[in-house]
Amino acid sequence: MPNIVDIGLIFSQIPTLLAYLPVTLFITFFSMLLGVMLGLIIAIIKMNKIPVFSQMAMIFVSFIRGTPLLVQLYLSFYGIPIILRYINHYYHTDFNVNSVPPMLFVLIAFSFNEAAYNSETIRAALQSVNKGQIEAAQSLGMTYSQLLRRIIIPEAFIVALPNLGNALIGLLKGTSLAFVCSVTEMTGRGKTLAGHSYRYFEVYISLALIYWALTIIIELIVRYLEKRLTISDTVNTPSYRRGKLL
Repeated sequence: MPNIVDIGLIFSQIPTLLAYLPVTLFITFFSMLLGVMLGLIIAIIKMNKIPVFSQMAMIFVSFIRGTPLLVQLYLSFYGIPIILRYINHYYHTDFNVNSVPPMLFVLIAFSFNEAAYNSETIRAALQSVNKGQIEAAQSLGMTYSQLLRRIIIPEAFIVALPNLGNALIGLLKGTSLAFVCSVTEMTGRGKTLAGHSYRYFEVYISLALIYWALTIIIELIVRYLEKRLTISDTVNTPSYRRGKLL
């Protein structure tokens, strides 16, 4: 019987694919971090209905959520060089369009995509914060920035954590599209391996096992953080402390 599926190859090429895991993780965590920061800014702008910026934020979120990530990657890959050419032409600068690293296109596309989706998650979490706590903090003379740092954002983060964890998992799997911008991460390396051996099924099984394992690890970390933060938040509530004193 012919060797239709090479089981040994599935496991033997995993180390080769894992050599590109740092690239995948860098794209994932950098884009997630920047996406959360931009998402928070967008959420605050929309909540406070800041003129002009609020409308711009709505258009941005609508566009990103209404277009495929693959299209956004192509827009970043082809659009940023065009923007640089316009800047060179009208402002007499000398940006080298051909020297832009492909990783920049990927990070911008993924970060903007995460910012749009995370902004809605964060906005819902910010609006879920107890209004009584906000009013109490305002009565103590806290400024809006102090209110955000000390009350609203810490409590909203606990509420948003499960959804942000899901977004992180989705982003991790979405990094497999980075190869369209000439960035070689695990999936890009897998395509190269498959092209040499013509064992496409085995390569993609190897990739599936790696992504599956990473997803499980992220899920466990998010559950742990959610449990720890929930316990910490409960212990720090005034009603809990009064109960302990009684």
